[in-house]
Amino acid sequence: MGMMSIAYSPDGRRIISGSVDKTIRIWDAETGAAVGKPLEGHTMGVMSIAYSPDGRRIISGSFDKTIRIWDAETGAAVGKPLEGHFDHVWSVACSPDGRHIISGSNDTTIRIWDIKTGAAVGSPLVGHSGPVESVAYSPDARHIVSTSDGTIRVWDAGTGAAVGKHIEGHRGWVRSVACSPDGRHIVSASDDETIRIWDAKTGAAVPMTRPFESGMPRLVLQLASLWRSTRTGCGPSLALPMGNISSLHPMTRLFKSGMSRLVLELASLWRGIPWR
Repeated sequence: MGMMSIAYSPDGRRIISGSVDKTIRIWDAETGAAVGKPLEGHTMGVMSIAYSPDGRRIISGSFDKTIRIWDAETGAAVGKPLEGHFDHVWSVACSPDGRHIISGSNDTTIRIWDIKTGAAVGSPLVGHSGPVESVAYSPDARHIVSTSDGTIRVWDAGTGAAVGKHIEGHRGWVRSVACSPDGRHIVSASDDETIRIWDAKTGAAVPMTRPFESGMPRLVLQLASLWRSTRTGCGPSLALPMGNISSLHPMTRLFKSGMSRLVLELASLWRGIPWR
């Protein structure tokens, strides 16, 4: 069974993983050892996970159309599942102030939730024509960024209104998005095997000699920590053959899930491995 999402805890001591086997696991970031039992409750695969900024809560989104909140210390579910999407939940994120959760779904919408009550906040954000595979907050929590159907959209987090026109430029489906720490730029990763940087205010592509190119037919990226410290963010992920992992990762024990391909957290590898 494959892992679909990973994230570092804000203090860098733990790593969480969400899997198609319906569970979430917590790992010791230093030793790679599993911490406690799997978090169980979803009825289908866990596609996205995130920590709250204070590290006390784990947020998960699943193919079962729900979002769940968990106590990061005990692993217990907090409240009832958050229901409202009509199809798979692809992506979740927590606001920098810890007050809200956002979710992107196969139903083409984005929803905002109150993290304390689990209640939906306002109406769904509608505008994408395809599944919303990645969502992110701006550092000041004023804007939401989302990806779908080959485009990137920016939304006002308070009103849910679209901000400006959608951003275009990739030649393939856009799979992942993140904001820079100063909020000035957006970064996106696509099936066209490129990473692009955009001006968050204008939506214009940032002039570059050329986009970052992966040279790989299937690149899986979780880009949040490209723009954060490795102590506070989620690392980008790369699907690698199992035989390649031991030569790449300087740990005495690897995170294993019994699958033929492992989604390996790469935060500690950026300095030694080029993107292409």
